[in-house]
Amino acid sequence: MKTILAKMNNLIIHRGPDEDGFFTEANDSFSLGMAMRRLSIIDLASGKQPIFSDDKQIVIVFNGEIYNYRELKSELIEKGATFKTTSDTEVILKLYELEGTASFKKLDGMFAFSIYDKNTNKLYIARDFFGEKPLYYTAMQNRFIWASELKSIVNLETVN
Repeated sequence: MKTILAKMNNLIIHRGPDEDGFFTEANDSFSLGMAMRRLSIIDLASGKQPIFSDDKQIVIVFNGEIYNYRELKSELIEKGATFKTTSDTEVILKLYELEGTASFKKLDGMFAFSIYDKNTNKLYIARDFFGEKPLYYTAMQNRFIWASELKSIVNLETVN
């Protein structure tokens, strides 16, 4: 699966030439893979993705920028959250841990992200209200596939 994700990522290397990241999980019920390309803007040193919750049960990959992440982070710290990075990605993750999917409406920015929660065995895919950060998805051949550019999906048969 990582080979397919890497090939899909290579098709969009221009969206994030600084680094890539991968998460894969397989069990008796399903296989899941998430990948991302990163353009390092915020938290150049420790913002590598994917980012995991402290107990490793929740994982996020994120594309975009959360404009109000500093305010949200301050609120989370007041509630007892601790952070390992200075990235807006970790703020989304911690906010989700505390408030679930209701937290998504607090995000001000341009974004698309995927959160896999092993506790609930659910995958959440979200993007900003205005769709500034693209998010394409399809269900095909018993798979659900999503990407930030259509060519990663359209060319999936050529990367298999």
